[in-house]
Amino acid sequence: MIIDTSQLNQIYLVCGQTDLCKGIDGLAGIVQDQYDLDPYSQALCLFCGTRKDRFKALYWDGDGFLLLYKRLENGRLQWPTNQLAIRRLDPRQLVRLLSGWALDATVHKACPPGH
Repeated sequence: MIIDTSQLNQIYLVCGQTDLCKGIDGLAGIVQDQYDLDPYSQALCLFCGTRKDRFKALYWDGDGFLLLYKRLENGRLQWPTNQLAIRRLDPRQLVRLLSGWALDATVHKACPPGH
């Protein structure tokens, strides 16, 4: 990814569907107005539309906004669907999401012998 995740203050995933026709100002407005967050805080904010094969990311790098748009050629993102919610991610969860995996790893316990 273009952005060094070790330099991010926060990573936010805007759950549910976002109108991906919105540009920098529209997405920054969502971050500020709907979630009361500062879009200038060097946080990475992720947005997904109705199709789960593309997303936008908004990032303030100190002297301007960076708007990333990615479309996956194969597969879909495991994007949380609870509309009007925002979720804070750690860098590991971001990598999982962008790799097509669920945000949280599930732990499978081995069955005891004889079960």
